[in-house]
Formats: sequence, structure tokens, C-alpha cells
Amino acid sequence: MSLNTRLLFALLVFPLLVYAIMALLLVVQSEMSGRDVLKERLMSAGELLAPSLGSAMEEGDLPRLEEIARQLLEQKGLRSATLFDEQGNRLLVLGRSMPSPPRLNIPISTSVTMDDNIWRLQVPLSTSPGQYFNPVNTGWLEAEIDIRTLTLERYKLIASLSLGGMLLGLLLFLVAFAISRYATRPIEEANQALYRLSRGDYRLFLASARPTEFKLLAEHVNGLAEHFRQAQHEMQSQIEQATSELQESMETIEEQNIKLDLAHRSALRANAVKSEFLANMSHEIRTPLNGIIGFCRLLGRSSLDPRQKEWLEHVHRACDNLLMLVNDVLDFSKLEADRLKLEEVEVDIVTLVDEVIGLHAPEAQRKHLHLVAMVYDDVPSSLCGDPLRIHQVLNNLISNALKFTTEGEVIIRVMLDSQEGQHVVLNISVSDTGIGLSEEQQETLFSAFSQAEPSHSRQFGGSGLGLTICRQLIQRMGGEISVDSELGAGATFSFTLPLLADMAKERPQELAFDASIVRLHEPHLPTRHVLEHLLERWGATPVSFIESGNETLLILGLDHDDFVGERKTYWQTVIAKASCPTLILASTASFETPPWELPHGGDMLCKPFTRAQLTTTLKKMLQPVQDSLPQSATPTKLLPAPTATILIVDDNASNRELLKALLENDHIHIVLAAGGQEALDYARQHKADMVLMDIRMPDMDGVQTTKALRRISNSWARCPIIAVTAHVLSAERQQWLAEGLDDVLIKPINEAQLQQQLQRFLGVTLHANQATTVPDNDTNRAYYPPSMLPVIDLELGARLTGGRKHLAKEQLKRLIDSLTECEEQIRNAFDNQNLNALLDHVHALNGASRYCGAPELALTVETLETRLRTSGLNHAESLLDELYGAIKRLCEQRSTLDEG
Repeated sequence: MSLNTRLLFALLVFPLLVYAIMALLLVVQSEMSGRDVLKERLMSAGELLAPSLGSAMEEGDLPRLEEIARQLLEQKGLRSATLFDEQGNRLLVLGRSMPSPPRLNIPISTSVTMDDNIWRLQVPLSTSPGQYFNPVNTGWLEAEIDIRTLTLERYKLIASLSLGGMLLGLLLFLVAFAISRYATRPIEEANQALYRLSRGDYRLFLASARPTEFKLLAEHVNGLAEHFRQAQHEMQSQIEQATSELQESMETIEEQNIKLDLAHRSALRANAVKSEFLANMSHEIRTPLNGIIGFCRLLGRSSLDPRQKEWLEHVHRACDNLLMLVNDVLDFSKLEADRLKLEEVEVDIVTLVDEVIGLHAPEAQRKHLHLVAMVYDDVPSSLCGDPLRIHQVLNNLISNALKFTTEGEVIIRVMLDSQEGQHVVLNISVSDTGIGLSEEQQETLFSAFSQAEPSHSRQFGGSGLGLTICRQLIQRMGGEISVDSELGAGATFSFTLPLLADMAKERPQELAFDASIVRLHEPHLPTRHVLEHLLERWGATPVSFIESGNETLLILGLDHDDFVGERKTYWQTVIAKASCPTLILASTASFETPPWELPHGGDMLCKPFTRAQLTTTLKKMLQPVQDSLPQSATPTKLLPAPTATILIVDDNASNRELLKALLENDHIHIVLAAGGQEALDYARQHKADMVLMDIRMPDMDGVQTTKALRRISNSWARCPIIAVTAHVLSAERQQWLAEGLDDVLIKPINEAQLQQQLQRFLGVTLHANQATTVPDNDTNRAYYPPSMLPVIDLELGARLTGGRKHLAKEQLKRLIDSLTECEEQIRNAFDNQNLNALLDHVHALNGASRYCGAPELALTVETLETRLRTSGLNHAESLLDELYGAIKRLCEQRSTLDEG
């Protein structure tokens, strides 16, 4: 509420309110006093004339009665007068009288009856007390009075008071307006001055007012304006000084930015050079590694004595370690550059863990360590993630655990941490009983190129990148890794792994025992818990070793000490006394186990064993029991089975025929397609259960064909498509898997690889072929000096074709017949410096030579393709010369094939 309003309210409203209250009280008091006066006056007049009227009524003097009554009518407001005798008869009526209700008795005393606007005065009439001892009532007088005159007087009074109030209000308004203007004008001027001060106008000046208060206000405002003027002047000076200093600082910062920019560009160039160096070095290292590995493979296929085989295993192990180091450096570079892409494919955790366990089984057996995997039942069977990277993380953690553990155990646990809808979080841990870690060592454990102790790299090996890569991979997959350890008390590495569970379902039972009793001896407690849980899951009842009786199966977990001396004799006696098959779980390598007599049948598994190995072994041992089970109780089906259709897509006729020969079976229908378009024409009319797809094909390559097949129908979208290629880099393999292929096979493909794919995608197991080896035939071998590989090796060709020597010879003939045209194409492509065309021709030759017994040509063309893919046309000319020489030597041996 403004000051003007308050002044007007105080000077105008309050006086008017007081005036209105007083006027109301005056009207009420005037009304009440007027009524009382009128009533008193009427009663006095009636009582005054009553004796005279009584005497005249007694004498019967009507003129006198009328005269006296008219005196009464002269009273103000009296409208009529009526005289009644003692019987109630009207003797005289003067004026306008309203009829009154009949009255039976004479009123005792004078009374006034008030009715709306009419008052009735009743006065009893009696004789004078002087004539008689007692007065006698002779009648009564009724007079009517109209009181509307009183109302009219009240209205006049209210009108007068209202008019006075209006005049008073007008006067008060004028006075209040004048006072408020006088009081608020200096305040408004001060307010305007302050507003101008807030806007930065410090040049104002207020004139002094007469009242002391306003004068002080004006002086203070003027003083404030003067202070602001001085402050503005000082601030302007400071701003100018600060601007000057800031300008100098900006110039310095600009110089520093230029230096930083130059340093940043230099760092980027250095990082690019480092990445390029790492890539080039990895490729340069991989190229001779491929040659070494190729030579080792070819050497391993020849006849070697045990000592030479042992040396060859050492070479293989050294190559694997070097390749692992190169891969670690490359992965670390990709992670640092944020160039590592994760796959989203189907993952079976049990299968993945089994693969890692199998990979590290030899090391665990060598160190006599217990390596146990526990995948809990609540873990879904089908998840979606990057199996390659999960495998890499587990492989590194288990490798470290085995490396730093000399005795005891390494346990892998996979548990379900949480599940919300289609999102699953697994908790995976790797525990060991090794040397452990101190708190200081744990703080720097995940840093690049660092190990717990400087001596560890010399004692245990390693680059110090493994855990760093693990942490970054897990973080890229959305999880976290941690370590819990004490020095000398082992360590537990655990990490969370978010995965998708679009098709998650409960894991089916691999076996079904009919409430069989299994007698179990396993001194290692975690392994015993795993076995008991699996047996109970499969419907068996495990009992302790001392509870012998009507058991169906005897399982013995034996340490390496149980295989010699008296211990072996004791356990052999136990096996002989048992009346059931015996499964021996040996904590040693397979080649170190002595022969055991199993009179009631049985088998032996070497620890660490996988769930798949245990399932397969128990099926084999309990075949009669398993045969009686329904088909749905077994996860794999042995042929004969319903016919499966496999589509082979390859532009090379020899490769198509070889794959057909390897897969040919009464229960497998083979369809051949010479190119992508032919495969699409078949797919529009028919369906297939699996596709073996060559990648390098003219017109439409394997990846394009795969995408086109996936778009035909839902059945083709779910059909397993396996890439078959003679050469692939790691990045290419990941790209192919991301673009719709399910797996990649590297030529030459043998029956074991095909069997693995059939088992994985179709659940089909092929019957064993007749013969996979051929006898030596020295007449069919042509050797060059020992420093070179043989030009022709028909025994090798026979092994590559599944023991089909005739097919191997035909494959080799077709290859030699096509070499002249192939060499011409390669020469033209190189002369034109057309890398893509050269790669296509070299890849085609690489694929064709993989299935033939031509080891020199196969290794030469494989090395050439690797060099072309890693280094382009640089340094390829020398390898091309070697290739031309290998082709010439192979063509010279064509006649020996015809003779054979």
C-alpha cells in the first residue's frame, strides 16, 4: 500500500467512518425518543379529556361530546376518535376510523396498542368521583394515530445527515489530497533520483525542502550521488589498469597457446608415428611368425622322433608367447586410441569357460594344481556379448593365477549378480592360493607395463599389459574389476559383466540318471562339490566312498601319488572289487598315466576336466542307460539322424569337391554353388541347415552374399553361415562376424574342424571315416635339398582330404593344370600395380593350394598373401620370384602324378 493511499485512508476514511457511526446513533436515538414523546403526549391528552367525556356521556350531551372529541382530533397525527358506551355501542365517530375488533369489556386503564403504522389509544370513561362515592364507568374512548409522520421525519433526518456526510467527505478529500501531495512529492523526487543513480546517472541534484526530514533526505541522496561519482571515477581508473594488465596477460597466454598447440601437434604426430610403428612392427613380426608357424605345421606332419617333437612343441610355445605379446601391444594401442570395437554375438558361458579350462589344462597338470570351474545354475544358457574379449580376460586372469601359484588350487566362479528384463549382470571371479599381493602392490597392479615386483617379469615372464588390457576391456563392456588379496594368502580377481539375455532360458540337462547311486571319492573339496552338484542335477545320488554297496558307477579322484607303488595297487584292488564301471579322474597329464585294469568297464579323465568332457565320458560309459532315455534328454545326436542340407559356396571347383568329399554322408545332403548369385537362386527356392561360404569370389564376395541371404527369409536369417578362407587377419575376422557370419574356418580344413562346426551349430556327430592316414610311399615323394620343403607330398594331401589318396592326386593335378593361367594373371596384376586384383589372384591360389599335397607352394603363397595384406606391394617382388619358382618346380612334377 502506497503512502498516498495510506494518507488518504487516514485523512478520509476514518473521519467518514466516525461520522457515519454518529449519524446512525443519532437516527436511532431520534426514532426512539420520537415514539416515546408521541406515546406520552397521546396518553396525557386522552387522560386529560377522559373526565369531561365521561360526564358528558353520563348526561347524554352529544354536542358536548362531539366538541370535546374534536379537541382531541386537533392533536398532531390523530386521524379518528370513537366513543363507546358501557355496552360497547358506538356513540360518536369522528374522522376516518378503521374497524376494530369488538371489545366485550371496558378497558381498565389507558393503553396504546401499536400495530405497524397505526397506534390505537384506549381510554376508559367514568363519572367524576365527587358525585359518587365510587366512580362509575360509562364507556371508553378509542383514538387512532398515524405514525407515518415519524417515519417521514426519520427519512428527512437521514437525508440531511447524508448530505452533510457528502460535504464532509468532499472537504476531507481535498484536505487529504493536499496533505498527501505535500508529503509525498519530496519522496517521489528522492525515489526518481535513486532510480537515476541505479541507472548510472550521477549528475542529479535535489533541492532542499522546508521540512527538516525532507531536507535531510535530499542531502543524503545528494551525498550518495557524489559518492557514486567518485566511486565510478576510481573504478574506471581500476578498469583501465586491469584492462592493460589483462591485455598483457592475454598476449602471454596467446604465446603459451601457440606453444601448447605446437606441442599438441607434435604429440599427435608422435602418437600417430607410435601407432603406425606398432602396427607396422606387429605386421612385420606376424609375417615371419606366420612363416615359422607354417613351417612348424608342415614339419609336424612329417615323421619326427620324440625329441624332435619336444623341440617342435617348444618352438610352437615360443611362437604363441610372441604372438600373445604382439596381440597385447596391439590391443593396448587400440584401447588407448579408442579404436577397439566389441562384438554382439551369442555367448554360451559354460562352453566359453570350458574352452579356457582346456587351454590351461597342460599348465595346471604340469604344476599339479587343481583348476576348477563353477558355473552356477542360475546363469542363463544363451547370452549376447563379445566372446572373444571375455575369453581374453578369463585367459589372462587364469594364466596369471597359474603363473603365480605353486601349490593348491585355482577356482573360477560364474554367478548371476542381477537380472532386470533382458539385462543380465554376471559376477565372475578367479581365486588362487598363490603368492598374493600387498596393499601397495594392489594400488599399481592395473597400471600399464607394471608388475607387482620388478623381478616378476624375469622370473615369471609377461609384459605387464595383461591386467591393464583386462580392466579396459571390462570397462568397455560396462563392468568393473577388483582384486582382494593378502600377501602370501592368494588373490581373488572378480569382475562384473553386463550382457543381454534376449533368448535366455534355463540350461537343459546334459544327462539323465534314473536315480542311480554313484560312489564318489574326491579328496579335493571344491572338485567334490562340483561333482556332487552335477550328479544331483542329472538325477543321480552321490554317496561317499565308504558307503559301498549297490552303486551304478564308481568315480575315483586320484592324485599323481596314487599312480605309483602301493597306492596304485590299493586303488587297483578297489576297482577290481567294485561291480560297476569306474571313472578315474587323474590329476596328471594323459601321457603320464600308467595303464589301469578296468574289469567292469570305465574310462579315465585328466584333471582339469570340462563339463562337456565329463558329459561325453559318462554317456560313453553308461550308453545302455542313455539309449533308453528320450531323445530330448541328450544335447547331441549321433547319425543316423534326419537329413541335413549343407550349402557349399566356392568359385573354385576343386575346393567345392573336396569339401563335398569331406562331408559326404548318407545323412547329409550337399548342395554346391559356384558363386554368390547361384547361392541366392538356390536360397529363394530351398532352405539349408548350414552354409560354408568362401569369402573371395568374383562379382559378389562372401560377405555380400551372406547379407543377401539373411534378407531372404527368417529361416535364412537364422541359418549358420561359416566363412571359409585361406587367409584372414584379426580385424577382418571381427568385421566378418559383425556383418552376419557365424564363424571363420581357415583353409586347409580337416574333418575335425568340420566335426566341431557340425556339433556346434547342428548338434550332429559324423561317423568315423574309414581311414585317415595312408601308408608311406617313397616313390611318390620328390624332395629338394633339406633346406627346402618338398614340392609334392601325397601323404600330406591324403591327410588333408580325409584319407582319400585318389582325391588328393586329382586335386593336385587340377591345381597344376591351372597354374599357368594363374601365374599369368598374377604377373599382369603386379605389372599394372593393381593390388586388389593381385590379392584376389593370390588368395584364389592360396585357397586352391591348401587342400593339395604341395607344401612348398602352399607356404610360399600364404606368406605372399600375408605380406600383401600387411605391407601392400612393398617388398613383394622377391616373394613373387619365389612363388614363380615354386610354380615351375611343381609343374615339372606333373608327369610323376600320371605315372603313379
